[in-house]
Amino acid sequence: MTGYVLRRLLAMVPVLVLVTLLTFLLIRLVPGDPAAAIGGLSATDAQIAAIRHELGLDAPFLSQMGAWYWRLLHGNLGESYLLGRGVSQAIAERLPVTLSLTALSLVLSFVVAVAVGILAAVRANSWVDHVATTLALLGVALPNFWLALLLIIVFAVHLDLLPSGGYVPWSDDPLGWLRSCMLPAVSLALLQIGLLARITRSTMLEVLDQDYIRTAWAKGLPGWRVIFVHALRNALVPIVTVTGISVGLLLGGSVVIETVFAIPGVGKLIGAAILRRDYPVMQGGLLFVTALVMGVNLLTDLLYAVIDPRVAYERNRR
Repeated sequence: MTGYVLRRLLAMVPVLVLVTLLTFLLIRLVPGDPAAAIGGLSATDAQIAAIRHELGLDAPFLSQMGAWYWRLLHGNLGESYLLGRGVSQAIAERLPVTLSLTALSLVLSFVVAVAVGILAAVRANSWVDHVATTLALLGVALPNFWLALLLIIVFAVHLDLLPSGGYVPWSDDPLGWLRSCMLPAVSLALLQIGLLARITRSTMLEVLDQDYIRTAWAKGLPGWRVIFVHALRNALVPIVTVTGISVGLLLGGSVVIETVFAIPGVGKLIGAAILRRDYPVMQGGLLFVTALVMGVNLLTDLLYAVIDPRVAYERNRR
């Protein structure tokens, strides 16, 4: 297992190099001038040129790229043009917010989707199955930003049950944290609930048709034991795989959702950097999110060994 982890970590290096290259190139293609954004509308051409020189934006393209990679080799993501501090510090300040929101969204997605998927599989082709499938399709089809605005109108404006924005740290008030994160977490989770529910249903249908499940029913085992111990355990591998992919989608969706709900997380940081052409924050933020998603995918693969020991045997054999 250790050898497998090391090989995966080494395989991440060229991927991260490629991501840094594409990020650097694509960001430079985005219209807009950071110097003009910093200088403001009243800045003269001479002042903008001076700002560009101070930031190194007037240097040749290859020189800027070389400086970017040199800083990365030393673990330095650069200095923000507008925040007045390092990109690593800015990300570290906002990371707990994004991780807590993502964790709540992931828990909601997994619990609700697995429950709905199991119910649909057990009651296959019934009205329960049709309703669950329809709701899952709606979850996949609805844009999360539209759903976020709808939730604000219903639960914050009309019913006045939950706040329409802002963030309360868990350490200050756990109940306040839950209230502040509930609407954005639901907005993020709905798409993942639809995907996970469909995967859970199809996988459970396949497992429930196996001979060992029929044997378990014939032996008179309780229904909950047959479904949750024998069937669900063998259906978890594809469910966990999609859950791991969902983490990347949740982190990507946080850029929009954190902006809508005014949550000071990494997603809002990257979104603001894109609007203000803060190149170091854009580059460092995207690189960090990529590395985080790759790390989650590695952990997902390692979970296979816990769910199915045969996976660990095959990896050790290699």
